Amino acid sequence: MNAPGKRAFRPGIWPSIAALALFALTLALGAWQTRRADEKLAVQQRQDELARAAPRELPALPASAEDYAHRRVSLRGEFVARGTLLLDNRVMRGTVGYQVLAPFRIKGADLHVIVNRGWVAAGARRADLPAIRTPQGESRLEGIALVPAKPYALGADSEARPVVQNVVLKRIGERTGLKLQPFVVYQTSDNGDGLVRAWERPDAGVDTHRGYAMQWYLLAALTLVLYAAYGIRRIR
Repeated sequence: MNAPGKRAFRPGIWPSIAALALFALTLALGAWQTRRADEKLAVQQRQDELARAAPRELPALPASAEDYAHRRVSLRGEFVARGTLLLDNRVMRGTVGYQVLAPFRIKGADLHVIVNRGWVAAGARRADLPAIRTPQGESRLEGIALVPAKPYALGADSEARPVVQNVVLKRIGERTGLKLQPFVVYQTSDNGDGLVRAWERPDAGVDTHRGYAMQWYLLAALTLVLYAAYGIRRIR
């Protein structure tokens, strides 16, 4: 019977170069995703601070999206019922429905802001749109100002029905003929209209970047394990 040979770590020059390059690359990508997660976390914390601050009065002048994004705002004026739109395919606790978008004329100005008033359940048939009661006269409300995210699809909405698939302020302005502020106010104050306002905090993507970072770090560790395993050879 032959005696078992001794084993030694002799991976070879080219496998060593390849393993080192792959390890360095995956480690760098993991570090980059970690930095991105930290950056997004800082942004999210800043947004949370703005949302907790005292409401900022919305002026009767064109406002900057950067100055008001993620801030609590208060506004006085009146809703324009004729411009009400329904944002389609919004799910609330497992039920499909709409979010109600309505132009709000700011007091003392010929300027409007789109207010997301809340969620309402869809009817049994797609053709049956829910009846929406619009508050009459001057009112005051509070909410969070958010800039709409860029939609994935920009197919034209039919103007035959007051239903839209995405919030595109330029198109809403053209459709209603109104001059709009460059953000949407998600209403938080209650005015007894029966709409549901359970707004989710916008996802900053922190967990996504952390997940990617973990994948890259695991791949770096796997590279070292495989390099060590395949580099051990039997010698005589």
